[in-house]
Formats: sequence, C-alpha cells, structure tokens
Amino acid sequence: MEININCDLGEKSEHHSNKYDPDLLEIVNSANVACGFHAGDDESMNQVVQISKKNGVSIGAHPSFNDPENFGRQRMDLSSNEVRKLIIDQYEILQKIADSYGEKVTHIKPHGALNNMSSVSRDIAEAITRGISGVDKNLILVAVAGSYLFNSGIEAGLTVATEAYADRSYEDDGNMTSRQFDHAMIRNEEKAVKQVRSIVVDGIIIANSGKKIPVSVDTICIHGDEPTGPAIASAIKEMLKKEGVIIKPLPEMQLRQQK
Repeated sequence: MEININCDLGEKSEHHSNKYDPDLLEIVNSANVACGFHAGDDESMNQVVQISKKNGVSIGAHPSFNDPENFGRQRMDLSSNEVRKLIIDQYEILQKIADSYGEKVTHIKPHGALNNMSSVSRDIAEAITRGISGVDKNLILVAVAGSYLFNSGIEAGLTVATEAYADRSYEDDGNMTSRQFDHAMIRNEEKAVKQVRSIVVDGIIIANSGKKIPVSVDTICIHGDEPTGPAIASAIKEMLKKEGVIIKPLPEMQLRQQK
C-alpha cells in the first residue's frame, strides 16, 4: 500500500508563522506552497522550494483567493474566468521560482475557501480544472474524492490525487467540520494518528457522530501553520511505516484513479 503525506507550507503572514516549515519538510514528501495571494512571498517560496529540493519533496502550488486579510478563508463571488486566472497566475509565480532551482511544480491544490467552494460548486470546480489544463495537463490535481473538483478533474483528463486530512474532523456528509467550531481542528497527536490509521489502513473516516464513511485516498494533508504540525506529521509517518505503508512523493505514486 502506498500513501503520500502533503503539507500546506510557506504560509508566512500576519495570521500565521512559517517557522515550522524546515522541520515539516524533513517529514512530509509533498509541499503545497502558498503563492502570495493568501500568504507567503518570494522569500518564503524560495525557502520552501530550496529545502524541498534538498529533501526530495515534490512541489505543488496552493492557489487561493487574493485575500491576505482573511488568509483566503472567506468566500468570494468571482466569475469563472477570474477563478481560472487565479490558478494560472499563482502557478506561474511559483514555477518561475522553481525554475531558478531547476525544479518543477508537479501538483495543484486549492486553498481555503476556494477549495471548499470547489467541492460543492460545479462552476468553480470547472474553472479550476480549466486553469490547470491551460498551463500543464500533466499537473496532478489534489481534491476530495467525490467532490465537484474531483469529478471535474477526471472529466478534464487530469491526474487526480484523492485527499483526506489528518488534523481536521469530519461531519456525517463527509465534509470537514466548519472552522467556526472549536473541534474542527485535531491538535492531539494520538487522535490524529488514530484518524489516519482508520482512513489509510481501514478505509474509513469516522465522523464526529461516530458514523463510519468509506473512503479511499492517495494523500493525507497536515496543516503547516499549526504549532502541532511537526509532532503530528512525525507521529503519523512513524505509524504508517509500522503498518507497512510505503510513503512517496505524489509524482512517484500509482494513484488510485489510475489503477
């Protein structure tokens, strides 16, 4: 069994620190890099790309709404063309930096409200996949299984990696708990490890209510802006290795929807 561990990184802003990035990049094997629209700047992008190259971590763009004041977590009403341009512009920003290190952006994972909206809006999902197709159809799209974004990516002929979260709780419909609730984030290592084992080994998400939701994923996400990130990432990686799970960067995986 194979799995990928990805992490949202380079999110330096007035809301969050990126001081944990170097530690996380020694644990995870794919990085979703903030491209300056919700967080991050040239310095933070250069740092993540440089350390990722050193550690064999694959590099992905983490595009968002252009809303640094709200860390990209507030919904915005944009046209399909505006959403498509967000994807293209942020990919190109990161790829330009990656070029300077002889590296390549290999995946795209939308951030925050843009990601949440793409799960439930066909128009937004299709705008994102058009943006990806417009720059490089070989890019891997990271999306929640069964979401509009996942389905749109498959329909567009993109390679899609299905994702679940180590440090977010879930509701009965399979969606993540809203951040307006205190229990939306999982900050306890044992609880995060238990959730990831259930998802990866047993193929089940256990919702807050106890409901069991069947799931099949390629990648597990950990939030890099949380102080608990490095400890949770390390504990999860150790557990997966003990379970005999092979951990790989996204471009090296045989993704489930390709099998």
